[in-house]
This record gives sequence, structure tokens and C-alpha cells, in this order.
Amino acid sequence: MDKIKVGVIGTGNISGIYFQNGNRFGPMEVVACADLDVARAKAKGEEFGVRGCSVEELLADPDIRMVINLTIPLAHAPVCLQALEAGKHVYVEKPLAATREEGLQVLELAKRKGLLVGSAPDTFLGGGVQTAIKLIRDGWIGTPIGAAAFMTSGGHESWHPAPEFYYQKGGGPMFDMGPYYLTALIAMLGPISRVTGSARISFPERTITSQPKLGQKVKVEVPTHVAGIIDFAAGPIGTLLTSFDTKGGSTLPRIEVYGSEGTLLVPDPNTFGGPVRICRAGAREWSDIPLTHGKAENARGVGAADMASAILTGRKHRASGELAYHVLEAMYGFHDASEQGKHYVMKSACEIPAPLPLGLADFALD
Repeated sequence: MDKIKVGVIGTGNISGIYFQNGNRFGPMEVVACADLDVARAKAKGEEFGVRGCSVEELLADPDIRMVINLTIPLAHAPVCLQALEAGKHVYVEKPLAATREEGLQVLELAKRKGLLVGSAPDTFLGGGVQTAIKLIRDGWIGTPIGAAAFMTSGGHESWHPAPEFYYQKGGGPMFDMGPYYLTALIAMLGPISRVTGSARISFPERTITSQPKLGQKVKVEVPTHVAGIIDFAAGPIGTLLTSFDTKGGSTLPRIEVYGSEGTLLVPDPNTFGGPVRICRAGAREWSDIPLTHGKAENARGVGAADMASAILTGRKHRASGELAYHVLEAMYGFHDASEQGKHYVMKSACEIPAPLPLGLADFALD
């Protein structure tokens, strides 16, 4: 089988799972990694048996056709643009870019160059959300009417070794975790027509309580409690709450989808597995639904591998740049609506990602 040779740029915390899974998917082979800190790149490369080098060396390698961009959010668009200018397809961690303008620049350059752009999250390709998609499409809850999604936490300064960027532009709960929820909702219910919402900065300053930066102060630049309403183009209405301000915890579900014939409990979209539960109209009990699809464990990287397969076969990839931009625009739409006191009408659209076929092995795509 042909393979797309891949280089990883950015060797921080998230990179390990991409190295672990990268070569388990048939269509791609991770062969190099780079970082602004070349020594760190070489150490990571030695750990995973790939070449560690500078960003410039990686982009100059003619054998590398695709870049996986795992840099911090503010660097997502600049590194994507650099990779595209070098003639590489690019798959980037979420969000696609720090601003809508940068996101459009990435998509427009890729189109001019005839290259593909993909973006995390790819958790919607896991067995949990794929099972939910099949149940909705097969009519188990009737016509979808609405959905509710909740991501609540006390913030990342209590556990992350370097949490500052979560409170800078491109961060916050909506931009950190919103992509998981919005991508899953769009995969299930289709694109969004308009949004509205309210947002606030509850604590202007945070104190880091994790090592190695214990006691350092972080200025908060982005809303940390965002409540939104979503109008889907197909008709359903959704609610979405993302917060870093729930200091006492929460018992809310992750995602519920409501239909004319029942309610579907969808698993955490930051994971790949279950459980999936359903309560049909007239039933008194919830029923557990066995997963219809594989990839229920940590299959992070499946979106990049799916894009590599698309490069080889010419089919469309599922975790597309257009989908990621639609999510990015919606996230900014919540903030805009809060600031302006009105609905934000979406300018972009996207195709609903094709479901994965039934019966695939965990690391198969076609």
C-alpha cells in the first residue's frame, strides 16, 4: 500500500499520541518531527524512532508530502501557511486558526495551491459519536428537534504545566473545548445557520496551582463562561455551555439530542468511545446501545490518516478545513453575539462529514 510521508511540527504534550498512532493507520507514515526548540525535536524523534530536525529542514524535505501541525493556537495559521507555501498538505490541531481572517487565509492558500487542509478534532470519527450518527440517521429518535451540550470545569491552571495560553487569544473554554462539541453536533445535525449567546470573564486573573509554575499569575484575556444558542440549518435548535468557572464541579451530561420519538445520550466528544444511551418515547428506562463502530479507544490521528487516504484516493476527507472553519466562525459568533446583543448569522457552510463504513478494523479507514 502507498503511504503519505508525514512530518510533525510541534513536539509538546499532544504529540506523543500522534507518534504512537501515526504509523498504525495504513495511509500515512510519520518520518520526521520539528520544533522551534530543535533539541526537543531531536529528543522526541529519538524517543519515537523518527528524524528530529528544524522546521526549515522538515519543510524543505521533498519526500514529506503532509505536515501535522501541533503548535500552540496562536501559531496554527502561520505554520499552516508556511507548510502550504512549501507545497505540503497540512493537518492542524484545533482550532484551525486564532482568528476567522487567518482561517480564511489558510483555506484560500490551500485552494490556490491545490492542497488539502484538515483539522482536529477527529474524535467524532470514534465509535461513540459514529454510533450516535447511525442511530439518528436510522430514525431511532425520529426527527431531530434539538440538542444540549455542556463542557464545564474549574480551569486548567490546577493541572497543566503551562496553562497560560488557555487564557490568551485563541484560548478559553469555547476555543479549547468548543471544537469537540460543535464538530460532533455538526456531524450529527448538519451545519449551523446562526448563533447567539452571552459570555463573560468571571476571574480577571488566575493563579497557577500546578508545577512547575506554582504561584504564578495569569491575566485572563478571553471569556471563560460562554452560553450559546445554535440554530442548525436543518431546523434543530441547540444549546451549548462551555466554562472554566465551575469551581464546584457539575453533574450535567455531555451531549443530549432530542427527537420526535426519543432522546439520545451522546458520550463525551473529547473521547472516542461510549457509552451511548437512548430513551424512546413511552419508555420508562434508558437503554445502553452497543457501539456500531470501532475506534473506541484513543484513536487520535485518525483524522490526519483519513486525509492521507483522501490524498491517495481522491475522495473527500472527513475532518476537513471547511468543517473546522465553520466551527471557528461559530465560536467567534457566540462572542460577537454577546458583545453586540444580537444573533450572529453564519457566512460559511460545510458538508456533513460522511460516516465511516461499518465493520472496519480499528486502524482501517476504507
